[in-house]
Amino acid sequence: MFRHPYVPDSTTGEGPLFVHILQWLQPYNKSFPSIYPILAFVLLFIQAVSLTRLINNRRLTSSSTYLPGMSYLLITSLFPEWNYFSAALLTNSVLLFILSGLFRIYNQQNPKSSIFTIGLALGIASFLFLSSLAFIIMILLGLALMRPFKLNEWLLCILGITTPYYFYGVYLFISGHWNWADLIPNLYLSIPKVTQSAWVSGSVFLIAILFLLGGYYVQENLRRMLVQVRKGWSLLLLFLLTALLVPFVNFNHNFENWVMTAIPFAAFQSSAYLYSKVKWVTLLIFWFTVGFVIAFQYFGPGW
Repeated sequence: MFRHPYVPDSTTGEGPLFVHILQWLQPYNKSFPSIYPILAFVLLFIQAVSLTRLINNRRLTSSSTYLPGMSYLLITSLFPEWNYFSAALLTNSVLLFILSGLFRIYNQQNPKSSIFTIGLALGIASFLFLSSLAFIIMILLGLALMRPFKLNEWLLCILGITTPYYFYGVYLFISGHWNWADLIPNLYLSIPKVTQSAWVSGSVFLIAILFLLGGYYVQENLRRMLVQVRKGWSLLLLFLLTALLVPFVNFNHNFENWVMTAIPFAAFQSSAYLYSKVKWVTLLIFWFTVGFVIAFQYFGPGW
């Protein structure tokens, strides 16, 4: 990723805020293109640390561990597109903040400000990456999962989501650029078309096998977990299902938009490493994955 820097281009799936970020970075495209992989690496490392803190603070595992962060960095190394500086990768940081907020409202006495902030964060995220609006499904179902249904809380969350659009509309009106087409997100559903190869199949297989193993161990330990921990794992599964839907919204022709799935995949894979009773099996899978990543980066396509 550092030897052959990827310089991103704006596409229809990216929001106006990310387009402005790319315009601000454009002078570095030729003079210092390595700024993009550096930014991508910093984002990936911060997200790995944030995911680790989230899982440890919410006690989703039986003991504190650095395995979620390790799993996240390992998973994101399996696809070249997951190491690009992109709107989807930048949005992952906002989604981790939203996920933390949903965990936090479980036992809050007055969660209205937190719920509004969660909606506001998603509204801002949509200005980075339009397809992130699909996470409205996850947030509303997450509210239903973490708290008893209260219509005013749901309406407050929706108000938070629409708030950035209100201020953006005011800005367009004052600046004399008012246009409904600029204010309303252009979203459409379609089937993504990605290039298939043995390398891609190998990456998918390595992610899937540890996810299934981690899911088994989470289910096995579920009865010994507190109620809020069970709800936490259900929320992560809901996050995964929504993240798998995102690439079908304003799709592109690579795996760039699938990077959001790395967050829940890393959480479940860390459980596979932590709870495995036959350690040599997970160690073998881990070192095989490391070897696969190195081989992919030097001999596979895309890098």
